[in-house]
Amino acid sequence: MNKPVTYKDAGVDIEKKEASFQRIKQKIAATKTPEVLTDVGLFGGFFQFPTKQFQEPVLVSSTDGVGTKIKVAFMAKKHRTIGQDLVNHCINDIAVCGAKPLFFLDYFACGKLDAQIYEEVLEGITIACKSAGIPLIGGETAEMPDFYQQSEYDLAGTIVGAVEKSRMINGSRIEAGDVLVGVSSNGLHTNGFTLARRALFPKFELDDHVDELGCTLGEELLKMHVNYYPLIAEAVEEFDIRGIVHVTGGGIIKNSQRLLREGLSVEIDWDSWEVPRIFKLIQGLGNVPLADMRQTFNLGIGLIFILSPDQAKNLLQWGNKKEFRWSNIGRVSNT
Repeated sequence: MNKPVTYKDAGVDIEKKEASFQRIKQKIAATKTPEVLTDVGLFGGFFQFPTKQFQEPVLVSSTDGVGTKIKVAFMAKKHRTIGQDLVNHCINDIAVCGAKPLFFLDYFACGKLDAQIYEEVLEGITIACKSAGIPLIGGETAEMPDFYQQSEYDLAGTIVGAVEKSRMINGSRIEAGDVLVGVSSNGLHTNGFTLARRALFPKFELDDHVDELGCTLGEELLKMHVNYYPLIAEAVEEFDIRGIVHVTGGGIIKNSQRLLREGLSVEIDWDSWEVPRIFKLIQGLGNVPLADMRQTFNLGIGLIFILSPDQAKNLLQWGNKKEFRWSNIGRVSNT
């Protein structure tokens, strides 16, 4: 008679997952806002829409991940910042539409659940949600031993927000002659890590101090993706902004083009800002073609506002009193 095979024998330990969830549950609960009507654990999250804040609300949603930056987290054995990267990236994606984030959901998948890693990642997510004032309203944890390598995991998040219909920012009012005002990133954010790792790791170990960077390579690569929402929320109240670009995979040009109607294109002045040293290091060590650099990385520009020349001048004056570095990086033109 064959020995009975349990789910745990097959590689999925439900009890371990539930124990880890119970340990992190209090931190998830700490993200709860008055609009959340239930605790995490039901089949769906209950969120009472804040109708008094909107006259004609439009829901805005986005799902994304953090790419192979997770590989760097594996190597460094540091997982809290990855969760924060995920939340901040997703918030930016709807913030550039003019939306206020309402709630967040996560998806964590692994080959074999490592309780400590799982709890660190979830803790990072809760830290970022609490900082942004939004609840982690639900999610999914999947243990799939025949799909993922045993020690690895993948991560994705979904953000839901809302914007007043009359204040949607979708690029429809962008015209030739409008100016692109760039706001600095603090590094790679969450894009281009496959190319970065290929260029950097034959030369450096993660713990190596790199003189050009002024820190270890690991510290540089794990810098957190900036949450631009507070800055965006303030800027849209002060200026007539026609488009906002979150510079992610595809680089400055391709992400900017997503907002432009047919017949318009962008012209970028690539010498108008100082490209951070990490990108120069990647390009030099990997002998990466300039075209690849420009369509893979943000190159030091994490956010772009598109607006009329007069408004752009005022925005630059305003922005230079704020955090980050601000630059006039180009213009919109007819094709």
